[in-house]
Amino acid sequence: MNSWELVFDGFDPAQEGLREALCALGNGYFATRAAAPEARADGVHYPGTYIAGCYNRLTSTVAGLDVTNEELVNAPDWLPLAFATPESDWFSARESDLLGYRQELDMRHGVLHRKLRFRDGHGRVTSVRQRRLVSMSDPHLAALEATFTAENWSGPLRVSSALDGRVTNRGVKRYRDLRGDHLTDHSTGQDGDLTWLRARTRSSEITIALAARVESDDGRSEFLQEAEWISEEHVLDLRQGSPATVTKTVALATSRDHAVADARSAALRWVRLAPCFDTLLSRHRHAWDRLWTRARLDLDDPEDARNLRLHTFHVLQTLSPHTTDLDVGMPARGLHGEAYRGHVFWDELFVIPWLNVRFPEISRTLLRYRHRRLPEARNAASALGLPGAMFPWQSGSDGQEETPFLHLNPRSGHWLPDNSRLQRHVGLAIAYNVWQHYAATGDVEFLAGSGAELLIEIARFFGALARFEPASGRYEIRGVMGPDEYHEAYPGADSPGLDNNAYTNIMTVWLLLRARETLRLLPRRERGELTVRLALTEEELDRWEEITHRMRVDFHDGVISQFTGYTDLLELDWDRYQGVRRLDRALEADGESPNRYQVSKQADVLMLFYLLTAEELREILDRLGYPVKPDMVQRTIRYYLERTCHGSTLSAVVHAWVLARSDRSRSWRFRTEALGSDLNDVQGGTTAEGIHLGAMAGTLDLMQRCYLGLEVHHGSLYLNPLLPDRLATLSLPIRVHGASLSIEVDRGQARITRADDGPAHLRVTVRGQSAILGRGAGHTFPVSRPDVMSGDAER
Repeated sequence: MNSWELVFDGFDPAQEGLREALCALGNGYFATRAAAPEARADGVHYPGTYIAGCYNRLTSTVAGLDVTNEELVNAPDWLPLAFATPESDWFSARESDLLGYRQELDMRHGVLHRKLRFRDGHGRVTSVRQRRLVSMSDPHLAALEATFTAENWSGPLRVSSALDGRVTNRGVKRYRDLRGDHLTDHSTGQDGDLTWLRARTRSSEITIALAARVESDDGRSEFLQEAEWISEEHVLDLRQGSPATVTKTVALATSRDHAVADARSAALRWVRLAPCFDTLLSRHRHAWDRLWTRARLDLDDPEDARNLRLHTFHVLQTLSPHTTDLDVGMPARGLHGEAYRGHVFWDELFVIPWLNVRFPEISRTLLRYRHRRLPEARNAASALGLPGAMFPWQSGSDGQEETPFLHLNPRSGHWLPDNSRLQRHVGLAIAYNVWQHYAATGDVEFLAGSGAELLIEIARFFGALARFEPASGRYEIRGVMGPDEYHEAYPGADSPGLDNNAYTNIMTVWLLLRARETLRLLPRRERGELTVRLALTEEELDRWEEITHRMRVDFHDGVISQFTGYTDLLELDWDRYQGVRRLDRALEADGESPNRYQVSKQADVLMLFYLLTAEELREILDRLGYPVKPDMVQRTIRYYLERTCHGSTLSAVVHAWVLARSDRSRSWRFRTEALGSDLNDVQGGTTAEGIHLGAMAGTLDLMQRCYLGLEVHHGSLYLNPLLPDRLATLSLPIRVHGASLSIEVDRGQARITRADDGPAHLRVTVRGQSAILGRGAGHTFPVSRPDVMSGDAER
């Protein structure tokens, strides 16, 4: 196995959508699915190109109601390249006599190869080789090269290249009752030997322009033009055994781009100045070489290495250095499809920790996206009569709440209320990301600026959301949803929301403690200016302190209760629903609701053990006056593991993490599932709608932070390596507080070397053994395997 390649042999219509998502190419500015260039959306193929931050709103009528949704727009299609042998229809993989078919994704260099052989109705055999790239060196360029060889014949081959603006958002079946015609005001034209297409999004009024340059071994061409589509047809004079090549280079521009007069003229200029395919490919390869130098993760198992590289590849195609110049967040399904409408959820919680020590400039960009939408988050909190900032569960262009009020259960066909906007904990994730970024980078300027403002304003909201209840003598947070998502209301309740979700309450305490610490860390001048600007009072700070001692957390049988009243719920008949991941859909189709049962879609309480060390969690519970028994962590893990159906790809990541040091074999099984979640499409068809970026990045973070026990505190690096039994070695680079480090770990030792950059000295501690590493220095630490106790859940 070549661990740098993802290979698919044979044409399988049922798998085409999956392959299109897994083999998509992108550069952080835009991405294009790996649809066959000769195909249009037909129920098998789904061409899609998505531009970071390009959203549009449309109003649809659903169940008698007018519903407005904002979506990531499927942009005009630059791919079309069809071909036909003499006296034959245009080639179609579905209808042709295929003699061979192969797709190879070269992750090392970001190139998609496609090879096929077919026999037409007259017995002619033709082979086709294609290479495709979305340039990582120039984010506005893409190219497709097709080489044709007539194996047993000679004669003319027709090749048609087009720019197609007739696309709509139709990539997710359950959304097809909603409008998807986001593009309007189309126009097309020629500029010398170039073709162009321009369209505008209906409400956001973003102009999108494509310009194409087609070069062939034969100069004959004919242009066909409509308002929404333009093509040029070439005729290649094939000679038996002699290959002939057509190259299509495309530039994409929008009215949101920097330093452009208008999108159409920019696209035309860029494509005219673009180099030939080989030069473009060379620059593209060098750009990927630079990325892989920073993103490297080496281990001894080829299949695992391949899957981890696939995950790294797709993270970097969605979030690349080009992203840093954009005002965009992280779509949960990448730039690979239309699931979740391209919205930004909390999944960056699983991505930013990996980026912090690899590409901190990208993680800072994602936090800037949140900071720019702070005014909208303040408006949302104010609408509830609360101070601070309430961030939306689903975010898009401007930071308004994009969560729909209805969602379709495809199993029953029913449109149901969607209350997931009550997942207020998205703000806790943003605050956690701010703190983790500062801890990993030591970026005081970031913390003193947007970081502190984000963290403090989120703390103000949660500090006010917590209300003192005389009956319990504690502060409580009512009417929310936790990460579980299967519980949105109490059985029979007139209104949605749950009380005292343990994850929300405990992370609120963590947040208030970090907010006060942030104020102490700020230089006196910056602290004073921030306090005045936010009108932060001593009374408010004193209230935060009180909450950190008196927040309510429920327990039962030595286990943290997911929320107040959780133990009053029924136990599910798991035999009846064995293997069903989307229990919410199955139960609703049976006239039931997960609100009645002790069942979770994904980790909820267990997210506490994912984000916090056992020591941090113990300190918080002790502070609240809840003594922690020695077996509490393990009892809690076992309890919820038995009641979780893993209806989210994030669930396997979290469970692999929390079990890593107590149940190593089970942890490895979850880790293996997480690593293959998209490749094996474990959610049953969802990968075709877009890869799961949070789960992909989570597997990468699992390797470096969980298995290496990597943490950064007060400018020092701490490692507590414990490699899984099936992993003999692990090698990777990281960047901490401006210092570039290389870490190599096996079961006997950890070797850490640093480059000649960053601070003069960096303290590194491995299993309690410390060394000061100067620039260019290295040190080897022994790491003999410790005994793994059943109660040891610390990272």
